[in-house]
Amino acid sequence: MSTQTPTQDKTKLRAAPRMSFGRWITQLGWRHAITIAAVMFALFPITYIIGVALNPVGSLSSACPPSKTGISALSCLVIPQTVSFENFSAIFNDPRLPYGTWFVNSLTVALVAAIFSTLMSASAAFAFSRLRFKGRRPGLLSLVLLQMFPQILAITAIFILMTKISEVFPQFGSGTVTGLILIYLGGSLGVNTYLIKGFFDTVPIEIDESAKIDGASHVRIFFGLVLRLSAPVMVVVFFVTFTFVFNELAIAQTLLPNTTDTTLAVGMQTYVSGNLQEWGKFAAGALLAAIPMITVFAFTQRYLVTGLTSGAVKG
Repeated sequence: MSTQTPTQDKTKLRAAPRMSFGRWITQLGWRHAITIAAVMFALFPITYIIGVALNPVGSLSSACPPSKTGISALSCLVIPQTVSFENFSAIFNDPRLPYGTWFVNSLTVALVAAIFSTLMSASAAFAFSRLRFKGRRPGLLSLVLLQMFPQILAITAIFILMTKISEVFPQFGSGTVTGLILIYLGGSLGVNTYLIKGFFDTVPIEIDESAKIDGASHVRIFFGLVLRLSAPVMVVVFFVTFTFVFNELAIAQTLLPNTTDTTLAVGMQTYVSGNLQEWGKFAAGALLAAIPMITVFAFTQRYLVTGLTSGAVKG
């Protein structure tokens, strides 16, 4: 046990030689410089979008006066000369481009697809992890191999399929939000199943056996035990699926081309396509579109690291 008093410790700290500036630069300063540069590089696009959204001019080229150049012009891009919320109010008051409808459609599609896709993937993963049946390994391998092909290759087939379905069931075919949800439900089923299956494999099988002795069925074991113990990976799958569906463009543009009733990613293109070029409204809409993803991330971030790594070493 140390017999030094607090006064002696403070005296030693005062007596310690201070690090020279050159030594600080070579040992610590360059690290601080790289960190500051990386933070500025990451924050500049966000601050620039905020500046464009708050600038009533609504144009990228006229965001700064022509007289300003160099550093002053760069700061003018980030900090607008006039701050206004006109762009935010304009996107909700334009009857031609109903931003509110796009936002509700995207939020509905993303939530429904994320919830049901997570449950479907968990059900399939439980079967592959806990049950033993003929074709189990080829089926799991097929799910993984199908994910090697990008969804862009299937857009033509999806369009033809949904067009034929709309002739028989108009409420589920092309041009409907319901049809788009059905496509998304199967889009990420393979990779989500494989990810959840790896996590289920880490849950001890003895828990299932104990529950079976007490008379529990597979359904009760799945919902009452395995799902509760696998909350981190379920949250990860929900977050990844929600983010992907909310931002997806290619399939949504193919199935919902009508700008009056489409998703947010498709509808916002109209602000900067053709002769409109309304960058202020586009930036304002982009900032509002980030709110759902930030909200979901805020509620799920405590599970993300655990859920991504727990099933990575056993599967």
